[in-house]
Amino acid sequence: MKTRFSMLLCALLAARSALAAQPSMQSASKLSFGDADTLFVADWQGARIFALTLPAPASPAGKPFNLQDVQAPIANALGVAPAALRFEDLAVQPGSELAYIALTVRGAKGRSRPAIVSVDAAGKVRRLDLSKAAASAAITDAPAADARFWRDLPQQTLTVTDMRYYQNKLYVAGLSNRSFASTLRVYDYPFNGKASATTIEMYHPVHNQIETRAPIRSMTVMNIGGEPTLVAAYTCTPLVTIPLKDLQDGAHITARTVGELGWGSAPNGLVSFKAGEAEYALLVNSSRSADLLSAADLASAAAQPGVSTPIDWPAKPYLGVKATMTPMSAVMRIDNLNPQLLLALRRADAGGEMQLVSIPKGGYLRLSDFVNEYDFPDYRYPEGDKFRDFHQYARTLEGYADLAR
Repeated sequence: MKTRFSMLLCALLAARSALAAQPSMQSASKLSFGDADTLFVADWQGARIFALTLPAPASPAGKPFNLQDVQAPIANALGVAPAALRFEDLAVQPGSELAYIALTVRGAKGRSRPAIVSVDAAGKVRRLDLSKAAASAAITDAPAADARFWRDLPQQTLTVTDMRYYQNKLYVAGLSNRSFASTLRVYDYPFNGKASATTIEMYHPVHNQIETRAPIRSMTVMNIGGEPTLVAAYTCTPLVTIPLKDLQDGAHITARTVGELGWGSAPNGLVSFKAGEAEYALLVNSSRSADLLSAADLASAAAQPGVSTPIDWPAKPYLGVKATMTPMSAVMRIDNLNPQLLLALRRADAGGEMQLVSIPKGGYLRLSDFVNEYDFPDYRYPEGDKFRDFHQYARTLEGYADLAR
């Protein structure tokens, strides 16, 4: 009996020791799902990537999100004022239609702490326990702690600018302390030690120069020309492709610039999805409309030598692969909710409330954002009107089934 008790005690102490050895999460900026049970969290203050194990997803409710003020219930769940919240990132748990939001909770005297919550379509908020990370991995080449942009912005906040998981590897874009600062780190998962790191350069048509410092801001993995490829966007807004096979530890590579999408804006999110038999990438931006790009057009552009000349400003501000304008300029973060819908975190124009709302793929707008000819009570659709079916669908989706005439 003593031997069995001693073995149980040793196992318990070992488990407690392992838990105590796991560093605490100091910040939560970028999120990315591995599988449905694993959420990766970037901690720029602690220079680590954490893996949180989540409960198995319940069956999707199959309901759209129409939360016109998600900030208030999140603040209530966290026991703080709504103004204390800084929204960092959004990720949808695969197979659940459940949103996870990373936040910074600002306190007195400049102190802050991280928080991650889940939100369902009914507006129910649940706080995650960040002390129970399953694993973590260090970022060993983060920028120096005293380096700043614009006097007050630590360079370390850009240690991780985006993350994507693909075939048991986590791809992490951001800044490093290297002379070529723009870096892509690749972690095997389960974590097994140090990440590989590849430094990146690319040609920026707006600036007319080769750039090695500014990091990728948003990226996704797509099959381009039969090759698994990172499609990535930088600020001000060159679009590049990088075959995953080129990412080797210690290498310095040149990303292929396949397009220039417009100056004076920062990428807020890049997602890819299928619509019918075709695959698309959708880039949402901080200061203008979103860009919809087909995989076929990206493949054609990637097969060319790449953009290598400056834009003709202001007469011809765009170059390379053609993008379709989509009316989503207010979107702060975006993810796929399901095959039919996107999920957007955005600010309301008038009151500034943070909204969490569904947007249909193919339409890329919410009808209730506008008032136009179709919305007057005495309007009658002409026979065969091409918008009628979409309007009925969109009004029902957005919570106005009574107006879906």
